[in-house]
Amino acid sequence: MLKLLRKYPQRTILAIMLVLCAAFFVGAMGTKQEPEEKLCAPTPPDEMGPFYRPGSPVRSTIGTGYFLRGQVLSSQNCQPVPAALIEFWQAGPNGRYADKYRATIIADQQGRYQLETDAPPPYINRPAHIHIRISADGFKTLVTQHYLQQGQKEADFDLVLLPGQ
Repeated sequence: MLKLLRKYPQRTILAIMLVLCAAFFVGAMGTKQEPEEKLCAPTPPDEMGPFYRPGSPVRSTIGTGYFLRGQVLSSQNCQPVPAALIEFWQAGPNGRYADKYRATIIADQQGRYQLETDAPPPYINRPAHIHIRISADGFKTLVTQHYLQQGQKEADFDLVLLPGQ
């Protein structure tokens, strides 16, 4: 470096440095940084169980006292999945499955949903749970379960779907 300083006049070295700095900044500014694609972990599937019945009424209330809410998202980019069909079924307070404890909700444009229900009881070696089946165009159908925490009156449960049919 000292040899360069002795060999070239100071103005030449400054000019070279300015050109290099300008080239660096123009290159950095001209380089379009692609945003990192965010990935969401898919919701794990769970058993459907023997009590699923298609065609439950579209409604968001099947009891009182427990609120389950969340958002349906794509695992590919964490973007909302609008108009996803979400089916719920659960045991009633007496531990039996009945039509009055079934509902279908259509997620809004931001993929959000909310269900108000009675907290289902645990039964026969099973913790308290709500069955959920989610289907949406361009995504694999998911069957999963939400497990309630004892004493809890509400929960957030995002449903993350895998792309595909």
